Amino acid sequence: MGILMNRAELSIALKQFLPDSAVISEQEALHPYECDGLPAYKKMPLVAVLPQTIEQLQQVVQLCHQQAVPVVARGAATGLSGGALPLEKGLLLGLSRFNKILNINPLARTARVQPGVRNLAISEAAAKYGLYYAPDPSSQIACTIGGNVAENSGGVHCLKYGLTVHNVLELKVINPQGELLTIGSAALDSAGYDILALMNGSEGMLGIVVEILVKLLPCPERAQVLLAAFDDVEKAADSVGEIIAAGIIPAGLEMMDALAIQAAEDFVHAGYPRDANAILLCEVDGTNEEVSEHSKKIYDLLLSCGATEVRTARDEAERLRFWQGRKSAFPAVGRMSPDYYCMDGTVPRKKLAQVLTRISQLSQYYQLPVANVFHAGDGNLHPLILYDANQPGELKRAEDFGAEILELSVQVGGTITGEHGVGHEKIHQMCVQFSEPELEQFRALKLAFDPHSLLNLGKAIPQPRSCSEYKLIGSCSHNTSGHQHRGHG
Repeated sequence: MGILMNRAELSIALKQFLPDSAVISEQEALHPYECDGLPAYKKMPLVAVLPQTIEQLQQVVQLCHQQAVPVVARGAATGLSGGALPLEKGLLLGLSRFNKILNINPLARTARVQPGVRNLAISEAAAKYGLYYAPDPSSQIACTIGGNVAENSGGVHCLKYGLTVHNVLELKVINPQGELLTIGSAALDSAGYDILALMNGSEGMLGIVVEILVKLLPCPERAQVLLAAFDDVEKAADSVGEIIAAGIIPAGLEMMDALAIQAAEDFVHAGYPRDANAILLCEVDGTNEEVSEHSKKIYDLLLSCGATEVRTARDEAERLRFWQGRKSAFPAVGRMSPDYYCMDGTVPRKKLAQVLTRISQLSQYYQLPVANVFHAGDGNLHPLILYDANQPGELKRAEDFGAEILELSVQVGGTITGEHGVGHEKIHQMCVQFSEPELEQFRALKLAFDPHSLLNLGKAIPQPRSCSEYKLIGSCSHNTSGHQHRGHG
């Protein structure tokens, strides 16, 4: 291993095999790379590069390995956990130029794509064959498939069709030494350990994905959305479990509270009832007969669970409007406050009502409003904590509030992330969810792939000292009789 290079030395070395335009080292030009979709955390990389071929990527990684330069890979930078936060003494590896759909095989129902391809672009390209790519994060118009693999993203339809890991067949990956590996295969199964599943959700810490083979599904014969309004958030939450218990797995089952409803309606005019305290959007798809039968059962069930109103989308245009409101919820809420902090805990469905009640109590304690919008079917919560970073102390309060939501998720049997990843943001809560022996296995796995810890250093897996210091500060849980406060930093 070499001695860490400075900016000028690294730039000169990179320009030996990259065009000058692909190497970004001027301070001003580096500003767009200082954060991802979590702008509360910013760092300036030493150098950013934008290679265009796999061979160039390998040369970049080989140079960084030889010279002990840390590497952070970045796609569209829409991530919300600081997973693409650069390192001040490291290289930022941009994959935005790897944006080609290499092949669509309608007979095999697969698409081979580069990591910089937008999620939605896959379905758009496959539509002429009557196919689509199922995982659909709310940011699908902008987020890239490489980032989806890194975070194991889900989306509105993950309840029925699974997360990214369930829809990827094969990956081509550059390891930290610069070697090109093929993981998985186009077949239904492949021999050896399931490293393919391991790579999904590995947050760029084990290798750099350069090519992805995804499964495509036939477009359903029919899809129908029901919108149910409730005067009580708990009733809406309880009805989620009732739908699943009835033996129906909707294609999508989403929930929004009053604040999120108002924001979305003001933004896209989706036709949501403004006087509701919560709404559920429930989509069923399949054959005409199947959709008709399930829609009727769900309609009756929602009314029996206390819905004040249940609507069925009158046509395809209204169905798409209902979903546009949900998928636009994040930018819609952004119009209500200078800043918001998006959380990503996941809880058992039967705990939804309990957790939402607790979040409401915490909102009052921290004196920060919360808009709740989430994938109710799989319990993946996305509370949006509204704050103003220009007001002293508000960002810290928002972070502490978010930490409590994550730890609450663990307490009720859930997890600290559903699809946004751990990144930089949730690294302390890893100490809460996992024991030290469990974390040590994660560290050992990281070192097996990356013995010099050069890929996405400092993300996702906390070091022992970090956990010890965090736990010494004490529990951040509190009750109505008192409060013990834990800092988020």
